[in-house]
Amino acid sequence: MTGVHVSGPALFARYAYPPNELGYCGADDPSALLRQAAGTVTEQDRGRAQQFDGAWPYLEALARASGVDDPLDPRVIEAYWLGGSLLDSVNSEELVAHLRHEFGTRNDGGLLPDLDRRDRALAHHSFHVLAVYPWVRLLRKHGAVPLSILQNCRIRWGEVREVGDEYAEVESSPLAFDGNRLTRGPKAIEHVRWNVDGIPLAPVPVRGNVVALHWDWLCDSISVKQAEALDHAEEAALEIVNLRLRERRM
Repeated sequence: MTGVHVSGPALFARYAYPPNELGYCGADDPSALLRQAAGTVTEQDRGRAQQFDGAWPYLEALARASGVDDPLDPRVIEAYWLGGSLLDSVNSEELVAHLRHEFGTRNDGGLLPDLDRRDRALAHHSFHVLAVYPWVRLLRKHGAVPLSILQNCRIRWGEVREVGDEYAEVESSPLAFDGNRLTRGPKAIEHVRWNVDGIPLAPVPVRGNVVALHWDWLCDSISVKQAEALDHAEEAALEIVNLRLRERRM
């Protein structure tokens, strides 16, 4: 399961590779992240996470608040991607202030400028996707396109149904938007990749296992407890979004 005998940089790479392969964030060499995900980590690779300027401020905040010296500690990495009790160590108002300092001039259209004391901001990827990225503000006007981006960019979990040489079928709950609320919808089958040219991003998936997904990749096998933590963190971000939708501020 995630975090067991896996270094922080390797764990980070498992989840960071999918958007990096698509050219959305990080350095211009996705193959290095594949090698890093396999556990071959050099000192140069340790600095690779800092090039993900969306994720790094959260890792810094988590490490500082929890008293962990290294933002690439596997406990910090797991908390950012999957959730867990470490998220509770970060004060919500302090996190928002930190993120406004980091993203203020780059936050074009997200909810970050509007957050107040009602909102429970977590140093988690789902918060970044739903509250900091601009896509939720486009849901009512553009519908399917922003919903697809939010669905793919979020970390979600599912159960492996079939495993092929390069791809797997995973049953997971996609995001759904009814014009008024953003929620997790009925379960559906996703066709996701788990290796490229015979190089796996994570351990070989097993039918029946619970796994984590990012974009169109299977990133890791996780426990039921970790899946519950992931849902819990995402629900906090969905609450922020749906409050703004109720207030018609989007």
